[in-house]
Amino acid sequence: MPSSLITGGAGFIGSHLSEALLARGERVYVLDDFSSGGKDNVEHLLPCEKFHLVEGAIQDERVLSQLMDAADTVYHLAATVGVFNILERPVRTLENNVGGTEAVLRAASRARRKVIIASTSEVYGKTTAESFREDGDLVLGESTKLRWGYAASKLVDEFMALAYWREYQVPVVVVRLFNTIGPRQSGQYGMVAPRFVEQALRGEPLTVFGTGAQSRCFSFVTDITRWLCMLAQDRRAVGQVFNLGNPEEITIGALAEKVLEVTGSRSRIHYIPYARAYEDGFEDMSRRVPNIDKVTALTGYAPQISLHQALTRICDFFAARHSVSAIAGVEL
Repeated sequence: MPSSLITGGAGFIGSHLSEALLARGERVYVLDDFSSGGKDNVEHLLPCEKFHLVEGAIQDERVLSQLMDAADTVYHLAATVGVFNILERPVRTLENNVGGTEAVLRAASRARRKVIIASTSEVYGKTTAESFREDGDLVLGESTKLRWGYAASKLVDEFMALAYWREYQVPVVVVRLFNTIGPRQSGQYGMVAPRFVEQALRGEPLTVFGTGAQSRCFSFVTDITRWLCMLAQDRRAVGQVFNLGNPEEITIGALAEKVLEVTGSRSRIHYIPYARAYEDGFEDMSRRVPNIDKVTALTGYAPQISLHQALTRICDFFAARHSVSAIAGVEL
């Protein structure tokens, strides 16, 4: 029976990937320290005999090696994410992201396992191309801006993964994720879509940071997990970098308007300068659009879920959770 290990598997994307792999008949091992993920994300999977949840840190060499030996493929999703986390705990961000990836690659090298490394569109930094290609230049800001620490840490992860492939023949695939959204994602760490939806459902102002003219592209999580599974099974993907995202572009201001439309909320939109939301001198990218020609050519797959459909499903998820919380007397 095929088996997979997902680091950070109790997180938002990891929990959906667990579902996808179980549906394919795989045995799934999840390693998570619950620093950002939550057991409630995978609670419904615990009765499944093919699902195994282990609480622990990826830098625990003994635990990681045991799980690595039990799996055929490793999906390395564990990382410190979110702008608020990055600004408040920059040392932990760098240590977790770089140290965690090194631990995974070292264990994979010993066990001869294939590793899918989750990187981020943040590595493109200030790139001004119309759309971002994997072979394009990467332009980060100055090191005195803590905001770029996350991008730098994930870029080191990429270099390290590709170095392990070239020097030690560890089969690796690097994926750069562009703003993945869906049920179970939390707005706690700065993720904009769930934050807007929760604010709208509560009747609170939707807080747009900056002018709202900055644009992003949002991918529904099941499209991303479908790609992850396909890339893990394709030998041609080894040693390569792939953008995973949906090129459907929207400004953050327009996203707020769309959330109001989907939720039927009468909330207002409140604009907050970056200096108040984050810190003085905070830098953001005006556009971030993925070119996905490479991954669609290899896999034959393109995103199936539109932004409107994605927001509707997120709204339904939070509305249902709010109803359950209200019955239990717990504020959402």
